[in-house]
Amino acid sequence: MLSVALAGKPNAGKSTFYTAATESEVDVGNYPFTTIDANRGVSYVRTDCPCLDRAERCGDEHCRDGKRYVPVELLDVAGLVPGAHEGRGLGNQFLDELTNADVILNVVDASGGTNEEGEPVEIGDHDPVEDVDFVETELDLWLASIVDRNWEAVERASRSPEFDLDEVLTDMLTGVGATPKDVATVLREMSYPEDPIAWTDDHRETLAREIRLRTKPIVVVANKADIAPPENVERLREAAEIVVPATADGELGLRRAADAGVVDYDPGDDDFRILGDVSDDQREGLEQIRDVMDEWDGTGVQQALDRAVYDLLDMLTAYPVQSESKWTDGQGNVLPDAFLLPDGSTPKDLAYAVHSDIGEGYLHAVDAREDRRISDDHELSEGDVVKIVSSN
Repeated sequence: MLSVALAGKPNAGKSTFYTAATESEVDVGNYPFTTIDANRGVSYVRTDCPCLDRAERCGDEHCRDGKRYVPVELLDVAGLVPGAHEGRGLGNQFLDELTNADVILNVVDASGGTNEEGEPVEIGDHDPVEDVDFVETELDLWLASIVDRNWEAVERASRSPEFDLDEVLTDMLTGVGATPKDVATVLREMSYPEDPIAWTDDHRETLAREIRLRTKPIVVVANKADIAPPENVERLREAAEIVVPATADGELGLRRAADAGVVDYDPGDDDFRILGDVSDDQREGLEQIRDVMDEWDGTGVQQALDRAVYDLLDMLTAYPVQSESKWTDGQGNVLPDAFLLPDGSTPKDLAYAVHSDIGEGYLHAVDAREDRRISDDHELSEGDVVKIVSSN
């Protein structure tokens, strides 16, 4: 399952985001290091379900009237403070937990109401742009320390006639998610000495930074946007490639209200409907959330997850079926499974995602929408419904 990690300094709202996104209860408090041990749960990204192209909705438990929710792992770890790569705070624990993350949501307190240590200050007293920079810096230095610790082994290996720098670096960095393609691409774009012994600290730091950019891309979540000075949100949007204004508190409130039958709301909606009678205080609180949603097209929680997976990682959703006419599995369930795959994936990639045995026995595939056989190198698109024919 694809893994999304929540990063950021203490008290920025990571645990509230996690609770809202997974509907799992964790400790939430207005003080640093509320989270000590990492929390792992299942959240979802949202996309249009292919059943929208049929007369009836599919009825799958993860489809809400044509809104398909595809599971991802969500990881909430201890807050990060400056010097974490040297072990300060819970730094080593935090950074090690990020090893297998595919993408990172840097949850920033956009209100400026907490300092660099995560301690409460007056709204606007702290510059949240600093929190964007320091998280990236700590990640880069953490990865650079891994490279430094292992560089003597690279130098020794370079004495062998069979030495291959790409291969040695891939072996070193595979634990942080680097693939041979990642390493080859970074080296191709770098300028560096042929002999590893001649590499300087700058060369190794550049390698670490570029590998981090490829293996741990970051979406900035401008949390507490509902109480943030407007200029803070705008400056954050200028400071990073993808910035999503958010109110994790608002999302959590809406999900709890929906569970209680107070509102009609699905995660990712840009509005909600109040059901029945509510108290004046409840209505006032809900209308405050609505004001934020009107400004940012939602609470930002679902939007951040979606942008991380579909925009930054460039993933697509494909749906394997056994019946190309009914779009069902062997038990008659309509569109029961949805798989996230990288852009450019083929039907055979989908077969392996379903099960390695299905991939090993892959024979051909059928586009269920068009009811036609597709080539083995056909590139799948978002929402494709595919029948896999396999000997296994």
